[in-house]
Amino acid sequence: MRVAGMVDEASYDHVLTSEYAVLLAEEFNCNPVVNDEAAFDLYPPPPCVGAARLPLRPPVVTIMGHVDHGKTTLLDTLRSASVAKGEAGGITQHIGAFSVPIPSSAGGNLQKITFLDTPGHAAFSAMRARGADVTDIVVLVVAADDGVRPQTKEVIQLVQRDAGVQLIVAINKIDKPGININNVHNALLVEGVQLEVMGGDVPSVEISGLTGQGLDQLMETISAVAEMQDLRADQFGQAYGRIIESNLQKGLGPVSTILVLRGSLKSGVHLIAGTAHAKVRIMTDSTGSPVRTAGPGTAVTVSGWKELPGVGDEVLEGSEQDVKKAVANRQRKAKEQAMMIDVDAINIQRRLDREQRVREEDDHREVALKAEKTQELRLVIKADVSGSVEALTSALQCIGNENARVKIIFTGVGEITESDILLAKTSGSVLIAFSVPVPRSSAVAAGAHGIPIYSSKIIYQVIEDVRQRVANLLPPIYEKHISGEACVLQLFDIKLPGGRTKTIAGCRVTKGVVEKSKKVQVVRKGEVIHQGRLDTLRHLKIDITEASKGTECGASLESFGELRKDDVIQVYSDIELPRVL
Repeated sequence: MRVAGMVDEASYDHVLTSEYAVLLAEEFNCNPVVNDEAAFDLYPPPPCVGAARLPLRPPVVTIMGHVDHGKTTLLDTLRSASVAKGEAGGITQHIGAFSVPIPSSAGGNLQKITFLDTPGHAAFSAMRARGADVTDIVVLVVAADDGVRPQTKEVIQLVQRDAGVQLIVAINKIDKPGININNVHNALLVEGVQLEVMGGDVPSVEISGLTGQGLDQLMETISAVAEMQDLRADQFGQAYGRIIESNLQKGLGPVSTILVLRGSLKSGVHLIAGTAHAKVRIMTDSTGSPVRTAGPGTAVTVSGWKELPGVGDEVLEGSEQDVKKAVANRQRKAKEQAMMIDVDAINIQRRLDREQRVREEDDHREVALKAEKTQELRLVIKADVSGSVEALTSALQCIGNENARVKIIFTGVGEITESDILLAKTSGSVLIAFSVPVPRSSAVAAGAHGIPIYSSKIIYQVIEDVRQRVANLLPPIYEKHISGEACVLQLFDIKLPGGRTKTIAGCRVTKGVVEKSKKVQVVRKGEVIHQGRLDTLRHLKIDITEASKGTECGASLESFGELRKDDVIQVYSDIELPRVL
């Protein structure tokens, strides 16, 4: 398996997926057999060649905007149905679709416009995104008295990411007194929406969803934009569309709203959407009227589903046999994917177990390595009598911890000899002379070889000296001593040679003395975000070395240009603390 490039899957207990099994079989020059029957599925029909000759289809228009900016009221006025009264809290909770005939004054060849009503508050942003996937035109409703709000910005970003969607801005609630339309125009311009009235290319219409003012102009604008888009689709052949919403209705069972994108949807045909399938029993429009045929750009409610399809799923028409075969394969693949999740979980758990064993082995090695790295104070002990040697050895062996300890290399009775000095030199030890003399020749030899000798007749002095020597082997510990603080009051840029600029922080010293030679740290909201040194310290354009409490000064830091107002610059020194065991 390593030869096949499957390094991560090379463990003996790894469970292979079917794809990996095929790759592995091919690696060994075997011919894996793929079940063509199990690979069968239905796919969207290819786009028609010569689309310019196809008939026009109704535009699909999505109404979007911030909550309470009047989207539902506008739609109610368009379809003359009070949807808002039945909504929880007056906020749309689902995606609805309906068609509106174009008034004769609108002109053109289009007969109707299909509207999608998407929720307009943040909790349903995902549903709003699904509505935009099948949209030709987005009507962004902006309340004249409220302007651009968070969900307004989300819609703008959504449209800007989709080059195939045309934006129309509907400035609503113009019937309210004290409205300033220019404020809305400017706010939209800030968000990158350049209206035609501001010299841009985005059409805008001033409307009142409550009174109906400007709605005729809105419909005309939608019709004109749709004609410029030249929206066409094949009205013949098998239907292809998207699930806009789905729910359970008493007496009908699973019901879905389908937006037809291509072909014609008729009663009695077989449909597939995800792993759900249906034989269309009843088709109705948004008013509940029966529909026999639904063409492109039309939204209809369809009953006859065996189970609820998912919102946003592709809807495909096929023969009963093909639909059943595709559903069976999709359901099988879904089970396989669920199984693969379990297989992945098994493989992940086995990998974690292997890693745990490796970590445990590494921990054992680390303990051994740590033991090797433990600092040792090696001692060669000579005492007057064996009892003293035993007592001193017992007391000294207890000194130390996991980081530093005592290791006794040799003990003996009698004075220090040259052989003791050679042993100490070879082992890197300290000589302890307890209640024994150190001959002059031995002292000279020890000095020549740099061997320290500690001589004493008092046992606790020997213990304290050894304890201090062991403590000195520990890593140094430093404590910060804050000697001055300065608060950043403002920031300003100065020009440097070569066209460069440098940010200087205008500060006031609030505590102690700020010294340029010392280290500094930047504290923001109680947290240290940078440590370094001062690059510049000035008072009235004069370089200074220190500034005392109450002094205003300009400062900059080396390799740090992210100072902000209200940051605190603290000057400190690292003080080494006594090392203790």
